[in-house]
Amino acid sequence: MTIFNKVLIAATGVVCAFSVACGSGSSPAKANTIVQTGQNVAPIVVNSGPAASLSGSQAFSYVNGAFASVTVCVPGTSTCQTIDGVLVDTGSSGLRILSSALTTISLPQQNTAGGNPVAECLTFLSSYTWGPVQTADVQIAGEKASAVPIQVLSDTAFPVPAACQSTASQSADTLASLGANGILGVGPFAQDCGNSPGCVTTGSAGLYYQCVSGNCTAMGEPLAQQVVNPVVLFPTDNNGVIIELPAVASAATVSGSLVFGIGTQSNNGLGSATVYGMDNQTFSFTTSYNGTSYPGSFIDSGSNGYFFLDSSATGLPDCTNATGFYCPTSPKNFSATNEGVNGTSGTVTFAIANAETLFATTNDSAFSQLGGPSVVSTSTSPPPPASSLDFDWGLPFFYGRNVYVSIEGTTAPGGTTPYWAY
Repeated sequence: MTIFNKVLIAATGVVCAFSVACGSGSSPAKANTIVQTGQNVAPIVVNSGPAASLSGSQAFSYVNGAFASVTVCVPGTSTCQTIDGVLVDTGSSGLRILSSALTTISLPQQNTAGGNPVAECLTFLSSYTWGPVQTADVQIAGEKASAVPIQVLSDTAFPVPAACQSTASQSADTLASLGANGILGVGPFAQDCGNSPGCVTTGSAGLYYQCVSGNCTAMGEPLAQQVVNPVVLFPTDNNGVIIELPAVASAATVSGSLVFGIGTQSNNGLGSATVYGMDNQTFSFTTSYNGTSYPGSFIDSGSNGYFFLDSSATGLPDCTNATGFYCPTSPKNFSATNEGVNGTSGTVTFAIANAETLFATTNDSAFSQLGGPSVVSTSTSPPPPASSLDFDWGLPFFYGRNVYVSIEGTTAPGGTTPYWAY
């Protein structure tokens, strides 16, 4: 199972959110309606994020991050804590909470059959998350999932193994490094690793570890014990999600909804949305631009911009100070075509503006014209492989659209899952 990698890049006081690379602005195809009521509806907000409240040099404003509140409980009890500022991410699977955010409850540790504690290392492009796998009842809006394996992010609960540290330059296990109190992974896959032998048997995927006497070694993790997309454990409304955000140019705060289920309630019908089937191994579809196809493209609310190609392909200069973003002298319009494995296709138009100019807008956190290259590199040779230059349709793509994410192995209107629809 493919895990969509992310990168955490600091640039002029803002964070380039969790994504394959950090860019974007788009023209929605039509006006969207945002559902605001229902037991399957959770409010989300794009704002400066919880790290803005940190003191001194650690404080920063998050750009294009959609945050929700999640309640976690000791399984089978009413001992609970609601955690705000959790990043909504359609590019990953599973709930991950900072240990520092769990201030009033203690969750039970997951152990192997031999009684050894289980921990996880989830690797992103330039960072990793590390920490124990624990169990919680998870409630979001009126939906509740019981006995959910989650990752609690901590560099100190168990020693970080060298194999995990070597995957990236830094951990993202604090508010100052993550920029959120956690990640709510509601992507198209059910578990964060999957049923391949490297995940469940040999441990060669390198995600799960058992820790014995201060030494953590890689192991296989049974599918039922893996960190899971909590949506699939809801009794109902468990076949996907819809992210609904209004169209914006730029704004300090944007309010929207995270709707659970597709076609399971009167408020989550597919309507006239076009369904784009994903490859069921890579969870991607094809974006075509300027006569070239990029089959590893995807839609990811955890990315804070449109990240695509590089300067040589787009004609957009890289920023001098806002590393990882484009800085054209004036906004430039683009057009690309998305095509699903089911044969449907549609054109997307979007614009990219100067990121450094956008970031100079002091109070704004939402930008619809923020973009950057899909590969961040200072190397001059050789160019990265084509698969590294695919399109990451980040959060700006969601402004003015209702974006549906169906989950693998479920039944939903619109055809074979998994798919995106908008």
